[in-house]
Amino acid sequence: MSLLRSDRASSRRSSRRGSRGRAHGLAVVTWLYVLWSLLPVLVAVRISLNSGKSRSAFQPMSFRWYWTDPTLSVWHDDSLQTALSNTLTLACLTMLIATPVGVAMAIGLHRWRGKVSGAANGLMLLPIVTPEIVFGVALFLVFTQVYKGLPGGITTQLLGHVTFTLSFVVVIIRGRLAAIGTQYEEAARDLGASRFQAIRLVLLPLLGPAIFASLMTVFATSVDDFVISSFLSTGASTETVPIKIYSGARAGSTPALNALATVMLVVTLVAVGLAALAMRMMNRRSSGTDGAAVGLTGMSI
Repeated sequence: MSLLRSDRASSRRSSRRGSRGRAHGLAVVTWLYVLWSLLPVLVAVRISLNSGKSRSAFQPMSFRWYWTDPTLSVWHDDSLQTALSNTLTLACLTMLIATPVGVAMAIGLHRWRGKVSGAANGLMLLPIVTPEIVFGVALFLVFTQVYKGLPGGITTQLLGHVTFTLSFVVVIIRGRLAAIGTQYEEAARDLGASRFQAIRLVLLPLLGPAIFASLMTVFATSVDDFVISSFLSTGASTETVPIKIYSGARAGSTPALNALATVMLVVTLVAVGLAALAMRMMNRRSSGTDGAAVGLTGMSI
């Protein structure tokens, strides 16, 4: 009997060692992948600090391409500042429009029951599965041949970004709705809440993480978009950072483009960090009110 127990204990210890070894191996692979993914970004950031005009070799470090150079730096070049401003304006407006509309559409599609509901849900996936070059050409034809009265440039670019990113919001929110179920909202209705109150006080707080993920997805997709912005651009005044980097790279530009991309990267990271901090503070405040149930629903029931 004692031998059997000792054999079982030794087998448990060996299985634990094996699982720890596999966990360490997975951690090593994960960190190697992260470092490999960050390497091109770090190289681009380092080249932005070159004191010379080379974009293929490391040179002594300086902030020439950020603000020191009186004509070509990001701080002094009007075209670079215009591209940065257009990119951030498009991303913020797209985020503020596409996310609430997508949340409302996701809730409506989730509750829609009928013969046409399946087809409508399938249509929402078209912008995601359609190649972006095809989507960009289609939007260009729509705005130049059908809706000719719309002002070109930022307006059409914004409509294109909202149209393209709306499906991402709907898919993310619908996945969260499927995981939540209907029991929390039904409990609020049983306790006297109206349908609107149940959505506002129960469902939306439960959708908080998915809404936050949707905001970040829309922002990142809009900032990074090149195809739609390029097709709907009307000139230098509506260029975005991806368009500026692409056109400048083909013309043999200076490390100022690397500096512009680095500024865009820092702005994006700061925005994501502040949003994550705000989300954490909201979760702590809600969880401190009434325990785990309030942390889930956002209200005291």
